[in-house]
Amino acid sequence: MTKEKLSALRAHMQQLGVDAVIVPRADEHLGEYVAARSERLAWLTGFTGSAGIAAVTASHAAVFSDGRYVLQLANETDASLWEQLHMVQQPAATWLVQAGARRIGYDPWLIAEDGLKPYIEAGLEMVPLATNPIDSVWPDQPPPPVAEAVLHPLTLSGRDSADKRAEVAATLRTAGHDAAVISDPASIAWLFNIRGGDVPFAPMALGFAVIDSAGACTLFMDAAKLPQATRVWLGNQVTLAEPASIRTHMQQMRGKRVRADAAAQPAWFAQTLRASGAEVIQGMDPCILPKACKNAVEQQGARNAHLRDAVAVSRFLHWFDEQRDASATEISAAAQLLAFRSKMDGFRGESFPAISGSGEHGAIIHYRVSPDSNRSILPDEAYLIDSGAQYVDGTTDITRTIWTGPGTPPDVLRDRYTRVLQGHIAIDRLIFPAGLHGSHLDSFARATLWQAGLDFDHGTGHGVGSYLSVHEGPVSLSRTGRPVPLAPGMILSNEPGFYEPGAFGIRLENLVLVHEQTLPNALKPFLRFETLSWAPFDRRLIDVARLTEAERAWIDSYHASVCQKLAASLAPDTRTWLERSCAPINVKAN
Repeated sequence: MTKEKLSALRAHMQQLGVDAVIVPRADEHLGEYVAARSERLAWLTGFTGSAGIAAVTASHAAVFSDGRYVLQLANETDASLWEQLHMVQQPAATWLVQAGARRIGYDPWLIAEDGLKPYIEAGLEMVPLATNPIDSVWPDQPPPPVAEAVLHPLTLSGRDSADKRAEVAATLRTAGHDAAVISDPASIAWLFNIRGGDVPFAPMALGFAVIDSAGACTLFMDAAKLPQATRVWLGNQVTLAEPASIRTHMQQMRGKRVRADAAAQPAWFAQTLRASGAEVIQGMDPCILPKACKNAVEQQGARNAHLRDAVAVSRFLHWFDEQRDASATEISAAAQLLAFRSKMDGFRGESFPAISGSGEHGAIIHYRVSPDSNRSILPDEAYLIDSGAQYVDGTTDITRTIWTGPGTPPDVLRDRYTRVLQGHIAIDRLIFPAGLHGSHLDSFARATLWQAGLDFDHGTGHGVGSYLSVHEGPVSLSRTGRPVPLAPGMILSNEPGFYEPGAFGIRLENLVLVHEQTLPNALKPFLRFETLSWAPFDRRLIDVARLTEAERAWIDSYHASVCQKLAASLAPDTRTWLERSCAPINVKAN
């Protein structure tokens, strides 16, 4: 079937007069999660990873992804039709030049202006297409999603939409900008206090918005998504328009100074605005930073959601440790955790597909279990479960690595686990000056691994939304993160790891909330982290002799808090298990 799809695409390319087309894994919002209609890369190639791009010429085809998906790329695509390449080691632009292509067709809705630069710098002529080339050859393409956009009340959002719009308008006035284009559905959800169901795992309603420096807003969203209650909620200060009218709106902005994000918005906006006589000003989405700094209501909602989630996670860990049978698999274990979560108040779904990897699968950083890859969870190996949930008052994300028993873990596994745990503790205990970026903190999580010549190939942490995307900008704890200072109210993950290919993977993740920290005689403002996630670490995997006294005290204090916060919500047998799992560590017994 893939061969027929390629043939149809190549025939269409000939009609378009281009030598090649690129097909990114993206939608018109350039988000992580996309609706079924926008899974064009998966339809064409079979590759279902969250990061990738295909390039097709008249005689050659290649599909590219990053190091997280090397094995998945090989398993899901036909090597007789597709070259399977690493997008960093051999970029698509380089491949197209080597393939002899010169005129490259692309959909300007599916790539940012910054994303076009490598192709232009390689000497390729990039040709924006009026319609997506895959849409022209995909006969049974799903329709656009039309889930209802529903209100997110003040009891959960903590701030009125009018107040948010006024803040964004003031930001634009200060910068001398007349208006801003908002294409991120998470920003729209935050700005208008609405949530939706158009994409999996993130409660967002797809649409676009334009806000001007006086605070006037136009929301471009399918009318079918807007029930009367939501229209009333939005009020008469928000103009509603169909998405098809956005071109006309852009063309009416002649002479205006309009903010657009070259890194995160479809190139179509900047191209259309310039063609209409507007001045495009490069700038970050003005909703991103205030959205990341959760207000007091959102912070308390996060605490509440994490406590309920911790009850579900503890029930799962008890089940895994004492009740699962020999037939348990990666899929059935993840399903059991989902079943525990689904019973919790306010649960609305997973925040991402659970990463459930045992043994060698744990070493695949973004492993996605499938019926083909699913394996039994065997005795005496490491099992990694990275999962999260969406609750009406908060978004969770937690990872634990567990020893399956009944034997004693090997020394090398305990050493690596303990080093990762030490990195996790180092981040949690940090007190740091305000103004630092996440890149400044990332190294603290790696220090004990570096001492042994070890490292991990992902960031230490990412931002997390408030009943929104589990991956939220603009900050991250990463060497490659944006140079945006951490600020009070931001929620981030703390998740160092280590991965031994073909053997095991370790990742230990809690979410943390940034706070101000008062210090006597401090010469400048300082910040600290508040822990939000509560679940025991596997004491069988801790080499206590490696720990400092302060690290042992942190573990004991954290485990005592886990028991104090969760015990009353657990059944007696689970409570007994939890108390045993959270008992103080003992140097001599280790």
